Amino acid sequence: MKLLITIVILLLIHQVQQPYAEAGLISYGVCQTACNGGWVLCYSLFGYTAGTVTVGAATPAIVLMCNSSQGTCMSLCAAFLATPV
Repeated sequence: MKLLITIVILLLIHQVQQPYAEAGLISYGVCQTACNGGWVLCYSLFGYTAGTVTVGAATPAIVLMCNSSQGTCMSLCAAFLATPV
């Protein structure tokens, strides 16, 4: 237990000594979460359940549109990886 407390204290000291913070990864994760939430909402608005539809020849066009929109959204999130806040 003492070792765990020591490690936590050292990590906190290290974080306090940083001259600036980069929230790029946090922003990226928030962006990805928003994209996934939009994807689930898109599916549910048209009566589908996210994660249960497989892509094939008989896939409804609206499902393909939701998937395409999610892919576009996630690719736009990549800009957050290199952006310091």
